[in-house]
Amino acid sequence: MTAGSVTDAPTDREVPRPPLEKFGFSEFKRTVTIGSVLGGHVTGRVLRGGLRRAARRRAMARGTVDGFEVLGPMFVKLGQLIASSPNAFPAELADECLRCLDDVPPFPAVDARRIIEADLGRPIDELFLEFDDTPLSAASVAQVHGCVLADGRPAVVKVQRPDIARRMMVDLRAAYRLAGLMQRRSENARVANAEGVVRDLYETTVAELDFRNEADNQTRARANLRAFGDNAGVVVPEVFWEYSGPRVLCMERMSGLPLDRFDDIRAVHPDPELLIRSLVKAWLESVVVHGLFHGDVHAGNLWLLDDGRAAMLDFGIVGKMSEPWRDFVRALFHASAIDGDFRPVARALRELDLVEGDAGDDATIGRQLATALAPVLSGKLAQLDMGKVAARLVEFGKRRGAFGPEQLILMGKQLGYFERYAVALAPGWRLGQDLYLFRNIFPDEVAAKAAAEGIELPTD
Repeated sequence: MTAGSVTDAPTDREVPRPPLEKFGFSEFKRTVTIGSVLGGHVTGRVLRGGLRRAARRRAMARGTVDGFEVLGPMFVKLGQLIASSPNAFPAELADECLRCLDDVPPFPAVDARRIIEADLGRPIDELFLEFDDTPLSAASVAQVHGCVLADGRPAVVKVQRPDIARRMMVDLRAAYRLAGLMQRRSENARVANAEGVVRDLYETTVAELDFRNEADNQTRARANLRAFGDNAGVVVPEVFWEYSGPRVLCMERMSGLPLDRFDDIRAVHPDPELLIRSLVKAWLESVVVHGLFHGDVHAGNLWLLDDGRAAMLDFGIVGKMSEPWRDFVRALFHASAIDGDFRPVARALRELDLVEGDAGDDATIGRQLATALAPVLSGKLAQLDMGKVAARLVEFGKRRGAFGPEQLILMGKQLGYFERYAVALAPGWRLGQDLYLFRNIFPDEVAAKAAAEGIELPTD
């Protein structure tokens, strides 16, 4: 077997799905603990912070996050989810949850070694020429150690925390039960859809706890990046499959700066705007062409490497854009960047069953869409709020069945991250009208329009 080749990636496997609704003695005990910890920390903060409404809301948010940190990895992940979706939660809580994005204390190297050896079936000294017992970073689910492979290649190995899968499932079940109780008693919990938040976290966690899924996603993303023979300025680390398992993920080691080190990046990169454009181009192709896209592009997962390339790291959370939604997004950007014709967008909405049969013909609906969406799509990236786009789409017709625009909303959340980087590194850049981004999505139309307008596109 050749490490890192696409053929080494396993075919789609059935992910084990422990039932979320199960509730036994372990879950009962944990529910009591969670209620006590959260209640105690919130009460303590409120008593110290004052009883005026604004002060009380801040104190409750601080107490909640204090509780998350005490309760451990599952609740730290819940805080991360809240921090990354600020529009869906009270501002005070979303702001406090930014604390959950910090590194957490590492677990002992002896446990990391034991897990690696159990998963890979060989002693550390046989697997690696070097293994650094001091982790490079530690997060809620895993920590990362530097190593050198037997053939001399520098690498990093991501190791899952001991017993984390069982602990997180117990926590999820307890949190789900508590969320249901809160929704019956609290209007805020109903508005925030507390049960839905926990269910979303469950879906993410089930996939994330088998690192072979992440390795598969990363291998596919790496191959997709080169599908058109360009994107040389963007890289995804190679996965070393023979050094990976259910709780261990090994990949090539890279060195650089997180993308939010704005001053440092401006100091070392000759064209920060092109850096952002190249990243968004590669990412947008993953959404529209391939369907599999990075679903967590915060700055810790996007780096400017020492060699000048941009890297996309950590594919534990990905989106999978279905073909009908890809058709819709493609039509949306074609209208924005190429010809202003929203009739294909209307047709794509019909395929998604988001338009009533008597709502009018495609031309009528297209004009309505142009009025509602064109100002959003043609502005700066800071104005491209796909959450608003999704909300406006629902106004055009009743959604049928169980499927809604979740894929579009996840895409929009990532555009929110890119907005932050663009504001600092590419002010004034307009994503929806940048022909370079769509060169591989609409090749003939982009070439013709660029020639007609005398625009020279980057060659990368």
